[in-house]
Amino acid sequence: MKKTTNLRSLVAIAVERVIEQGQSLSTVLPVIQREVAEKDAALLQELSYGVLRTLPQLEGIIGKLMARPMTGKQRTIHFLIMVGLYQLIHTRIPAHAALAETVEGAVALKRPQLKGVINGVLRQFQRQQDELLAQHEQSAQRYLHPKWLMNRLQQAWPEQWQSIIEANNQRPPMWLRVNQQHHSREDWLKLLQESGKNAIADEHARHAVRLETPCGVSQLPGFSEGWVTVQDLSAQRCAEFLEPQNGESILDLCAAPGGKTTHILEAAPEAIVLAVDVDEKRLARVHENLKRLGQHADVKAGDGRFPEQWCEASQFDRILLDAPCSATGVIRRHPDIKWLRRDADIAELVKLQSEIFDAVWPRLKSGGTFLYATCSVLPEENHLQVAAFLQRHPDAQHVPLTDSAEPGLQIFPQHDSGDGFYYAKLIKR
Repeated sequence: MKKTTNLRSLVAIAVERVIEQGQSLSTVLPVIQREVAEKDAALLQELSYGVLRTLPQLEGIIGKLMARPMTGKQRTIHFLIMVGLYQLIHTRIPAHAALAETVEGAVALKRPQLKGVINGVLRQFQRQQDELLAQHEQSAQRYLHPKWLMNRLQQAWPEQWQSIIEANNQRPPMWLRVNQQHHSREDWLKLLQESGKNAIADEHARHAVRLETPCGVSQLPGFSEGWVTVQDLSAQRCAEFLEPQNGESILDLCAAPGGKTTHILEAAPEAIVLAVDVDEKRLARVHENLKRLGQHADVKAGDGRFPEQWCEASQFDRILLDAPCSATGVIRRHPDIKWLRRDADIAELVKLQSEIFDAVWPRLKSGGTFLYATCSVLPEENHLQVAAFLQRHPDAQHVPLTDSAEPGLQIFPQHDSGDGFYYAKLIKR
């Protein structure tokens, strides 16, 4: 990509690569962020995530302001107009600055002849803003979710679907895990306060704190020394339910980027941990996290369906399977999921989960603990998956984590709380 100083044009390119090419934002953004100054990286991220979070609203408004959508070589300009609308509706960027920078984006995208079109559409929106936003609030697009996902959520959770969607549409809170090997949570919170920042300790997860205002990790006391790790509240509960012990052999399957691996080792520094993930590139993050925290684990690339390829005949005292899933519980962190995932993907994921589940279960020692987890809110991937597994494996005993009649514990995403997550704890008889 050629160097450009126009940040809005880069956001348009990022969004286009997600929507038109099916790339994930977590893949696209690190490449594009190299094109901007470090001070602008946060704004680039905010605008990219924001456009994808509110995409149906922006599409609906453009449809009312333009006779026909831009296609072909002009398609990037369509997304540039979205960037302009997002700024005008959802940010505190002064309108004149948002307009000027967005219009100049056409020059960076080598479409200077379209500056007038962009300017005209955005100014027309300003004149009709109240009316257009009111129309949006009366339309089905106000939920900002694809229809297939709305249908699944309404069917699965008739009482909760609206609160799930509202949480999905919010900016995510920033949760941290305090490393007890260095400081108690209370002592680290004092250090944080001395640095001019505030956080709230969670009443259930022993090591979790939520920043009142998210910030860069470089501003967190002792981050580079491993005193604290960025990890969502719900993800932190995996290690707590797993209850790792020193001296045990523990498998963390689907381990990247390593948050749960390092949490296991914080809880049980003398455990023998094998961290496995099918994506070799993402394992680099596991190595980085282990190094920052001064921990050791055996890290291997491998497919969970074929454990003989990466652990031969080994058996484990505890296994954590954070199964590949639809990620419908973490949409607020990854709004591109709404537009990358398809309805047909769910059945394929359910099949893959069951194959991994069945393949790895024999690797658990008799009397051992198995924790099945997903960041999904769909029953097919969660309690229905576990119920089917229990039917297939009479040597698997379910350990209730709640008083629900269904196996496992389903968490929904909540404002100022954790992401959507599911956990089921099993013991081998």
